[in-house]
Amino acid sequence: MQWRKDLGGLVFSLVFIGSYFTNKFVLSVLKFTYPTLFQGWQTLVGAVLLLLFGKLGWVEMSRITGSAALSWLPASLLFVGHIYSGSRALSHIDIPRFFTLQNSSHVVSYVILRLVHREKTPWLKLISVCLMMLSATNLPFYDPQLDSSGYLWAVGHLVCVGAYRGFQLHYKSSNLSDLQQQCINYVFSVLFLGFAAPLTGDLTGVLDFPFLQSHRFHCGCCASALLGFLLLLTTVRLKTGPSLEHFGIWMLTSKVTAMFLCPIIFYMDINTPSLICVVISHVGEALLVYSDRES
Repeated sequence: MQWRKDLGGLVFSLVFIGSYFTNKFVLSVLKFTYPTLFQGWQTLVGAVLLLLFGKLGWVEMSRITGSAALSWLPASLLFVGHIYSGSRALSHIDIPRFFTLQNSSHVVSYVILRLVHREKTPWLKLISVCLMMLSATNLPFYDPQLDSSGYLWAVGHLVCVGAYRGFQLHYKSSNLSDLQQQCINYVFSVLFLGFAAPLTGDLTGVLDFPFLQSHRFHCGCCASALLGFLLLLTTVRLKTGPSLEHFGIWMLTSKVTAMFLCPIIFYMDINTPSLICVVISHVGEALLVYSDRES
């Protein structure tokens, strides 16, 4: 029924906005700049909950074979790259501008699909990709809160996101469901980030974090991990709905809503040129959703 589809989209949107706002609060307001620990905590909670839900039969997830897990490891490495670099970037960049840069990951996916798989691209999709690339490349020149390190991490983030999407779309094996793929991502991330934490100095540096005993910090970390897991479940649920176009519409709606709410909750220095870049990027995303429906 239509109302159930809309309800699923609404729940996804609320979880999406809550997840980004909670992460932004921990990373920027509290300035918890230890991404190996922050993302390691989130993926650990996600892995435990996903395995628990699978064991209880609350989600459909069959046993993962060793060969299937090994073949998915390149994607898991990209997943670690995109959550680590995304955490770094989000701590320095406001959410609307972060979305603008993140949208340009479609350019990376487009190049991969075009060069590796030689897929033909509809002209409307090509226009949408060009708009997103144009807005992302011009945004640093007009950002009144420009932080070069944040933008460098954002470049790494969008490359990993685009490459991951390209790998996922054309992954040849049909043995892994979306939840199984994410389970491998979670487990690999916990192991990788756990090993990296002492090497990066995060494990010892966190002892100097001023809000380590703060209830706000503890609540923010717990909320971010739970919302991240709920975002996975609602995303998978929405993607298995009527069409990917339906998911794309709700994703765009969630981003636009988050951008309108962001200046109310977080401090932002807004100027007209950077706002135009943000708008053009999401016009490009809207065209991408429309072109997917046409194709």
